[in-house]
Amino acid sequence: MEKINSRSNPICVHIKKLGKSKRYRDEQGVFLCDGIKLLDEALKSGVEIETVLFAREADYSLPPETRVYHVQESLIDSLSPLQSPQGVLFTCGMREVNVPDFSKGTHFLLDSIQDPGNVGTIIRCAHAFGVDSLILTEASADIYNPKTIRASMGAIFKQSIMYLDKEKICKLKESGVRFLGASNDSDSVNIKQVILNDSIIILGNEGQGISDGFKKLCSQMMKIPVSSDCESINVAAAASIIMWEASQKCHH
Repeated sequence: MEKINSRSNPICVHIKKLGKSKRYRDEQGVFLCDGIKLLDEALKSGVEIETVLFAREADYSLPPETRVYHVQESLIDSLSPLQSPQGVLFTCGMREVNVPDFSKGTHFLLDSIQDPGNVGTIIRCAHAFGVDSLILTEASADIYNPKTIRASMGAIFKQSIMYLDKEKICKLKESGVRFLGASNDSDSVNIKQVILNDSIIILGNEGQGISDGFKKLCSQMMKIPVSSDCESINVAAAASIIMWEASQKCHH
């Protein structure tokens, strides 16, 4: 296993930039991950692992084309964009995703959800509950932000996720795709009374909710019943409840 001792090594410079810059990630078609748990998930999922930096000796069966380096723990700490690095950094190639038939199955649209932790948790829940795909608007958090990846707990390697612009989303409506919206407005229907499958369910921004343009796409707005003195719940928590409901209805 080769050693790297300097932050100025080109591999370290590359890794630092991957952790910091969405533009650089997109240009390279590569993203950065942190931790043994994620490395295990990446290997199980068969994603392309390009480079691995280990701070400790590790007996890992990695693909022959993967470049593996041993570095000091302090170097990992300085390269990782996260507050609590876990002794392993590795880079993966971004996956190509096939666009599904949105008129069948259960799909979720994240409308400008900006917190990477929320987006990562929603990805994790989507994989857990068998959601067919996640669509994100351009104003949503980057799915390859290291904080999103860590919150997804490996689901990033498995879940079908794509970005679509507003024009393409509106064209889906024109082609007959059914849209539902999640909102705690007073005129929203109790989620238990709504058929959730074969639709795109829209989840709105943490502060503003669903944008007016997307509200117009929805044939129905629905809400999760909560106690009367609760104003709202976190969007990732709401997503998990709706995804669970949708999974139950699909099985009946």
